[in-house]
Amino acid sequence: MATTLSAIETTGTRRGGRHLGVALLVIASAQLMVVLDSTVVNVALPHIQTALGFSDSGLEWVVNGYALALGGLLLLGGRAGDLLGRRRMFVIGLLLFSAASLAGGLATSQAWLLAARAVQGAGGAIVAPTALALIATTFPEGPPRNRAMGVYAAMSVAGGAAGLLAGGLLVNYVSWRWVLFVNVPIGIAAALAALGVLPGTARRPGRFDLPGIVTGTGGVAALVYGLSNAATTPDGKSHWGDAKVVAALTAGAVLLTAFAFIEARSSHALLPVRLLRSRDRLGAYLMMLGLGTTLFGVFFFLTLFVQNVWGYSPLKAGVAFLPLTAAVLVASAVATRLVARTGARPLLLAGAVITAGGLYWLSRLTEHGTLAGGLLGPILVTGAGLGLLFVPLSLVALARVPEADSGAASSLLNTARQVGGSIGLAVLGSVAWTVVANSAHAQVAAAVAPARAAAYQHALAAGFDRAFLVGAGISLLMLVAAIAMIRGRRADLAGA
Repeated sequence: MATTLSAIETTGTRRGGRHLGVALLVIASAQLMVVLDSTVVNVALPHIQTALGFSDSGLEWVVNGYALALGGLLLLGGRAGDLLGRRRMFVIGLLLFSAASLAGGLATSQAWLLAARAVQGAGGAIVAPTALALIATTFPEGPPRNRAMGVYAAMSVAGGAAGLLAGGLLVNYVSWRWVLFVNVPIGIAAALAALGVLPGTARRPGRFDLPGIVTGTGGVAALVYGLSNAATTPDGKSHWGDAKVVAALTAGAVLLTAFAFIEARSSHALLPVRLLRSRDRLGAYLMMLGLGTTLFGVFFFLTLFVQNVWGYSPLKAGVAFLPLTAAVLVASAVATRLVARTGARPLLLAGAVITAGGLYWLSRLTEHGTLAGGLLGPILVTGAGLGLLFVPLSLVALARVPEADSGAASSLLNTARQVGGSIGLAVLGSVAWTVVANSAHAQVAAAVAPARAAAYQHALAAGFDRAFLVGAGISLLMLVAAIAMIRGRRADLAGA
């Protein structure tokens, strides 16, 4: 990252002589903070449950409340940046996120913490799309933007793994409250720096699309809520037919259909339909949906695998993800250098194939494996594939987008990733826990008492392996989307 920042600063400055390298550092830090918070709290959940007395079902909402607010408000957050000024909304989002983090760290009741997590999600829904839009509007097309997007992509993918490690360190050596407190100095420092190094933009004429806000935000929130509650649980019980799940998914489908009709006719659309007329951009959004599905699913089930099957501590589990983070960083740097020469399509094809191969390899893990002998190879391959995908996807999604629409284009890319993550946890979770329940029922019942624990470990490994195999299949669907839809010209990514 330091090399990239140095390279960007040598390209010159823009908009009043502001240093592009420092601007990128601010944007990347903010993005890392938002992505990291999706996983850093996971490690602390047992401690939060003990401290505040959460039930198992209630504890899920420490994670789901954040995801629900973040996913539901991304479209609004991106459009607010377009209309009210991106730097202004970026700073507001950072301060809101920091204040909510402080409040969450001080929580003494369940309701207090859940409310703080929801507000955190709202702040993240402002920061994430405006951060990506600020890259598009601050860095000129070509090498400067490609390098900036490489750093942004690395933070977006590696942030999840960094969150697991940071969470393990903070919980082990300080307190669960510090997984929230740690955001406060980072967010405030980034907000103050943003005022000095990021270009200000004036308010734009136009108004908010209220019908679109209600249907779009409500539709995405209902979809995320339904998917968050739909997955089969570890006891093998399916919740896809539960009344609240069916109602939420139905409401999401109805609201999003209404949203599509409203946006097609609105003169102040929350999501301008013209953004979807590009086959390349639409393909990038679909691939990002698949990337979110595989990314969230892999982090979730690989964390469970190393802790529940191999018996790793939270801290050791975080350390186990360091090779994945390194692979993502290296592959993102490679993609940044190659994309202007090769165009996006070859990198997307290669990334999808490599990711599928890595996930298939992960599906061969057993309860008798080790980090060096069983896990290291597949996570390096998977990380390399993910790193090759994220940079060109982000560039294709924002290529040739008018400055006035960059927030909307960025928010849709982030929404695809977030909704994809919810789909991944629901679908892959249902597959994994169904296999675990069936395998455990057959093997544990037949085993004598001393062997029952080993039989259950085998059942867990079988279920998690099946989830990785489904993830590999989703990566192949991304390959199909890249072949069928992505035709971007190299000139679009080279500033020509």
